[in-house]
Amino acid sequence: MRRVTWNLQYNTLPAAIRYCKKCGRKTEFTCSEQFRVNAQRKYLDIWLIYKCPHCDTTWNAAVYSRVSPQSLPPGLLDRFHCNDKALAEQYAMDIAFLHPNGAEPGLPDYTVAGDSFAIGEEVELEIKSAYSFPIKVSQLIRKKLVISQKAYEKLIDEGTLISVSGQDLRKCRLHKGITLRFLQFPQVLINPLQSV
Repeated sequence: MRRVTWNLQYNTLPAAIRYCKKCGRKTEFTCSEQFRVNAQRKYLDIWLIYKCPHCDTTWNAAVYSRVSPQSLPPGLLDRFHCNDKALAEQYAMDIAFLHPNGAEPGLPDYTVAGDSFAIGEEVELEIKSAYSFPIKVSQLIRKKLVISQKAYEKLIDEGTLISVSGQDLRKCRLHKGITLRFLQFPQVLINPLQSV
């Protein structure tokens, strides 16, 4: 059985969907990839800054509230001060960070890197993501293999597409990864009227 790996490559950071007071409606705030650090006596407040694309209103998503600088891992405070891009991406891609801040994560724009293959070929497919994001597995497969929803569901019904861990492939989401098997089409009679 041929083994294929697909990797999700994120082209954008996910929007933070929340109510914008100035626009008067929910909107998709974009991550500025910049931090704000505010010192109050012996404590720090640290935020990741988002902007409304319609009115330029900023929204600060709390990273740390009233934290002692000494309690932070060595070098981390410098990364906040320098607006470390990798650190900003780490927070922006973290669903657990956005939810307590009162925002819903939007889906980032992404591409699926890896070899395609023909339906009917026996393949063990591993799909990987550097970040845990709730993208539907069905959406990934249909996009990469250019097949319809009906064709995708037929693969599942026929037992040609299965999840190694037994997940429901109609509903499951990727998060950080999944392993699937594409099996050969079931054997059928070429001419069912042919005498045996």
